[in-house]
Amino acid sequence: MYSKIGNRRPHSAAWRISLWATLAFTLGASLVFEALHRFMANDIRRRSDAWLSGEVQVLGDVAERTPKDRLYLRVVGEVADLASNEVPNRTGDEGAENDAVFFLQAERTGPAELWVGAGDGLANLEAIRARHALPGVPFHIDVKGFAVPFRVVAMQIDDGSYVYLGLSERDELRVLRNLRLRFLSMAVLIILFQFGLVFYVTRRMLGHVREMNEAASRIGESDLSQRVPVTKRNDEIGQLALTLNRMLDRIENSVRQLHTITDSLAHDLRSPLTAIRGKLEMSLSKKETSAVEPGWQPMVVSAIEELDRLTEFLNTSLDVAEARADALRLVRSEIDLDEMMRAMVDLYIPSMSERGLHMQLRSSDAVKVSADAGLLHRAVANLLDNELKHVPAGCTVTISLQAEGGYAKLTLEDDGPGFENEVSREIFMRRVKGKASTGHGLGLAFVEAVVHAHGGSVSAANRAEGGAQLTITLPLASAAQETAAAAGVAIPVA
Repeated sequence: MYSKIGNRRPHSAAWRISLWATLAFTLGASLVFEALHRFMANDIRRRSDAWLSGEVQVLGDVAERTPKDRLYLRVVGEVADLASNEVPNRTGDEGAENDAVFFLQAERTGPAELWVGAGDGLANLEAIRARHALPGVPFHIDVKGFAVPFRVVAMQIDDGSYVYLGLSERDELRVLRNLRLRFLSMAVLIILFQFGLVFYVTRRMLGHVREMNEAASRIGESDLSQRVPVTKRNDEIGQLALTLNRMLDRIENSVRQLHTITDSLAHDLRSPLTAIRGKLEMSLSKKETSAVEPGWQPMVVSAIEELDRLTEFLNTSLDVAEARADALRLVRSEIDLDEMMRAMVDLYIPSMSERGLHMQLRSSDAVKVSADAGLLHRAVANLLDNELKHVPAGCTVTISLQAEGGYAKLTLEDDGPGFENEVSREIFMRRVKGKASTGHGLGLAFVEAVVHAHGGSVSAANRAEGGAQLTITLPLASAAQETAAAAGVAIPVA
């Protein structure tokens, strides 16, 4: 069968699987990097605090032991300057002026007694006093004029003053920034490699599924004996192929049994019916009628007509049953619907005129489909027979044919009484018919079965202006062949 959905080119699920796998990997890698980043930042902070605490202790001892004379500022300042050259995480490419470290000695209030560092230290002292930090506990300060904060440790010496050693967090932030840049570069490469690897593996794995899908689409369209390919690997896909093949074995056996039963049933019923009909026809042709009551001939004719209806009912019932089971045997060929409908209109116009019906065909060009000519002819004949039986004299039957969106659209409508309300919703069900109908309720069921077997659709409704409308859509021959070629199915063309 063909459908509008089946005509669309399927998209590979490998993209979605690779994308979701990449997103999951990226999320996991981001969480790992966040933990690593925190560990590195804490480790750098711990080392910086250890250096600050050790150096401020040394500077405090020097300040306590150095006499408060004119050499005090020089000695302590030189020691502080030497300590600034041992800054951790420094790259050595800094400028001549050291602005990464400062040393400050001051009272609780008043100006600084000793300053070693960039600038005059007033902003540093103001920022330190604004924090009211405890001695020996490292703390942050933001100094006006500096883009990055300082890490500072304070120590109180014997004369009551405080010494402060501050270390800029610039080198720490630079190390962490370089870590982030390197991680980002490596992450991009790893993610691209991971996406490509997952896509390749997934696409290769799904390639077996695609082959199974293509093989399954050919089964039933051309030959039930075909099977999906089986891989040598004993994995889920291999097990799926084996399961599908076992299921197809059962389906083929069931369809073969169905064909055997229907063929046997048809043969067993047609043979006696044909024999009875032949004997009745022979009785009509006999000239010796002296031993027969008068008026027997119309009765024989009526019996023959009933046998014909019974034979038609049998054939239609079997066809509908096979079509419902997707086992209807089709002999496809390329058919010009325009040519077929013109021939059928010419065939039915005398009968329509005899019943007082008008008939017209609206078709402007050739519309070719790939279908079983005999079944399609019977389906359209069923529709026209329904018009003859149920549409009153004086009405018009209009047939429209056009190609639309890759499908042939055949519309048959009339201006009669339309469908009865109680049967309009189940018009294509078997044994469903109107109160005035003398048929078996199989005509439209047969039409629907034939149309669905060809991959089309059929609908029926009452027109707003009065009358009934039936619409049949069938895939055009070009669309059917393109779909079959994509699935690897060959459609014979007469």
